[in-house]
Amino acid sequence: MSTEVRVPQLPESVADATLVTWHKQPGDAVARDENLADLETDKVVLEVPAPVAGILKSQDRPAGATVTSGELLAVIEAAAGAAAAKPAPRATVAPETRAEARKPTEPKPAAGKVEPAGTRLSPAARRLVEENKLAAAEIAGSGRDGRITKGDVAQHLAAAPADAGRVDRRVPMTRLRARIAMRLVEAQSTQALLTTFNEVDLQALMALRAKYKEPFEQRHGVRLGFMSFFVKACIEALGRFPVVNASVEGSDIVYHEYYDIGVAVSTDRGLIVPVLRDADRMGFADIEKAVAGFAERARSGTITIDELTGGSFSITNGGVFGSLLSTPIVNAPQSAILGMHKIQQRPVAAGEQVVVRPMMYLALTYDHRIIDGREAVQFLVAVKETLEDPARLLLQV
Repeated sequence: MSTEVRVPQLPESVADATLVTWHKQPGDAVARDENLADLETDKVVLEVPAPVAGILKSQDRPAGATVTSGELLAVIEAAAGAAAAKPAPRATVAPETRAEARKPTEPKPAAGKVEPAGTRLSPAARRLVEENKLAAAEIAGSGRDGRITKGDVAQHLAAAPADAGRVDRRVPMTRLRARIAMRLVEAQSTQALLTTFNEVDLQALMALRAKYKEPFEQRHGVRLGFMSFFVKACIEALGRFPVVNASVEGSDIVYHEYYDIGVAVSTDRGLIVPVLRDADRMGFADIEKAVAGFAERARSGTITIDELTGGSFSITNGGVFGSLLSTPIVNAPQSAILGMHKIQQRPVAAGEQVVVRPMMYLALTYDHRIIDGREAVQFLVAVKETLEDPARLLLQV
């Protein structure tokens, strides 16, 4: 009996997908629920599981094709039972064959040293050919019987164009990369983006984290990182300055009376921004577990579109890659994004003394159409004050 394999129902916001790769070819045995192919949408990669066990009979769409919900992808000839492939029996070798196998064999020519018939090189010429990865057949020999000399190789190298070996490799953008490019250009062309900076002394926060890191992990089963503190500090500041949590729709300003915080995650396919829903209702452990889960699912390609949709404010951490300072781009239609950076020991003034402290530059990029400089600066100062005195998070002051 034949079973059709069709494109799964795509989310409502996704019109089509690209068939990135086939993991099985016609004639291959497949197990039930085994991944047959990967479909790439604008945001995530979806797997196409086999509905039955059997043999892949045909592929109706090639890799690279654009497909839509319900479209036929392949046909599986169902098997009565999914038998595992048995290893091939170990071949028995006759005594005389084993004896022959023990005989010394003539050494084979090394890879890259096979010469066309009639081509002969002197030792010095051979060395030059191998070092420069040249084709000996393309070099005219001036020696006896057409033998290629060192001078012939040098002359061939001198005559080669200066850009020999320089090639361009052209590959199409992935759907995710194309979507990222479109959204970044759209944000910069539709919003009046401006960035304000500040720096934060993380000594108190690092001391608090060092003191409670082990008991926190033992109790909650997750490491205490910095992201949960930054999320909480941003929520406190957003509560004081609601316009930073707002967005523009036409001629209206929409104030979001909830805190859905996007946390940027870097993957091999590009940057994505999963969303912490109602982050103000989450504890520190909940935030750390959610962020760790986002990162793991994003890199394995199992994150869902729902987890990437929405958000009222975003945080991105370029410091994990060593960035000291940057101007992040707003994740439209949001109106602001906070950029974290590398923690660096720097001399700073403390009263009348110069001390060395763990400092981080903060950057807030915002849509100047609705957020004034005063509000942006005060928001960033509020984040700074909360992080420099974490007790504020408990007392909400």
